[in-house]
This record gives sequence, structure tokens and C-alpha cells, in this order.
Amino acid sequence: MLVNKAYKFRIYPNKEQEVLIAKTIGSCRFVFNYFLAKWNDTYKETGKGLTYNTCSSQLTQLKKELT
Repeated sequence: MLVNKAYKFRIYPNKEQEVLIAKTIGSCRFVFNYFLAKWNDTYKETGKGLTYNTCSSQLTQLKKELT
């Protein structure tokens, strides 16, 4: 018999932590949407999407461009 357990935690971040959490989530959203758009464009043009390795190498380049 398999029993699944779940735990809920409530966090109370201070202002500095709230800012850091918001920046992290915003960055993740930007990267996801950026590569989703690239994947869709590539799929429309070639009929194939991007691989993980392609996105990973482009992410490194994107970080260099944006920082």
C-alpha cells in the first residue's frame, strides 16, 4: 500500500526576501516565455522544436547579452 503525504508550509519573508523572490520568479517567467517563443518560431519554420542542449547553450549567451 502506497501512502502519499503532503506538507504545507507558510513562509513569512521580510521585505528584502520578498524582493529577491519576486526577481527570481520574474526571471524564470522571462526565460520560460523567451524560449517558448523561440521554440514556437523554430517549430513553425522547420517542423521541429528546439532541444534542451540548444536552449541551454542559448541561455548562456542570453545571460551574457542581458548582464
